[in-house]
Amino acid sequence: MSKKFKIGKTNIGVSFKTYFIADIAANHDGDLSRALKLIKLAAKAGANAAKFQHFKAETIVSDRGFKDLGKQLSHQSKWKKSVFEVYKDVSINPDWTPFLKKECKKNNIDFFTAPYDLNLVDEVNKYVPTYKIGSGDITWLEIIKKIAKKNKPVIIATGASYLSDVKRAVKTIMKFNKKIVLMQCDTNYTAEDENIEYLNLNVLNQYKKIFKNKVILGLSDHTFGHNSVLGAVALGARVVEKHFTDNNYRSGPDHPFSMNPKTWAKMVRETRKLEKSLGDGIKKIEHNERESSIIQRRGIRANRKLYKGTIIKENVLSYLRPCPKNALNPYEKNKILGKFLIKDIEEGDIINCEKIK
Repeated sequence: MSKKFKIGKTNIGVSFKTYFIADIAANHDGDLSRALKLIKLAAKAGANAAKFQHFKAETIVSDRGFKDLGKQLSHQSKWKKSVFEVYKDVSINPDWTPFLKKECKKNNIDFFTAPYDLNLVDEVNKYVPTYKIGSGDITWLEIIKKIAKKNKPVIIATGASYLSDVKRAVKTIMKFNKKIVLMQCDTNYTAEDENIEYLNLNVLNQYKKIFKNKVILGLSDHTFGHNSVLGAVALGARVVEKHFTDNNYRSGPDHPFSMNPKTWAKMVRETRKLEKSLGDGIKKIEHNERESSIIQRRGIRANRKLYKGTIIKENVLSYLRPCPKNALNPYEKNKILGKFLIKDIEEGDIINCEKIK
């Protein structure tokens, strides 16, 4: 049996449609009205959930620590403010939470968040049907344990980590909670085209082998477009998280690599097509192939006029299309070889068990 559970009212699992999470993250730009607008746009574009990040700058980053690095690295090197200041600018006021939840409910999508603070885990609990653990916290077992104990589905991203980190985190969660979405992720936010080369979607196959039916697979992705999403879904991922904005040219840390309403809607449409093509995994003649199987397959036919009493030998047989339901397939020729005809048949007629004795 494959793993399945619900997030809110939505069934999650390999037999169900992909669950799309619009990660609004910092794209609200510190403005509640923008956050509410993005929720509405995400829902309209086909998202199943709008996800936020609850943190306080003081409890997620060290101002001194980043300054001691000497320079800002990776995508942060383009920031005009210090790391601490940027985090402070885009932190969510806890008073927003009920309004965010209400707007999501109004638009028929789930609301949840990634809390980056032990106290915030408790504060958001009554508002969320699931928790997200970001890749950066995969080694912080204290918050992983606290979230797992809430007994709600746990979505955990595994970017910038080794398999040992992933196993440790999953083992920690499973002590208290068996509802896990394990997401492959490449934690690079530079919006460079080459990032697609490092996404390593085949890690999903490794997770499938190691964790078998203990987790549901997912993808947390920061690359352009949706090719990666289609690949992940084909490999078994059924929860997809992408950043969401209304304008990729706005100033802010997450806007450049985010999906927008147009690209998000296209991603969902293309994924739904892919899901239909995946089928149930049972090899059979499909409903739309039934007529094709008749006209494409070869049936056993007489290669000349044959008379009643003729002994059927290989030299009187032809294997030609079509193969109607009452015809024999070539591999069934032993059913008639050595038998004799009980009636005359014309050249090209099928030879089946009803015509021999």
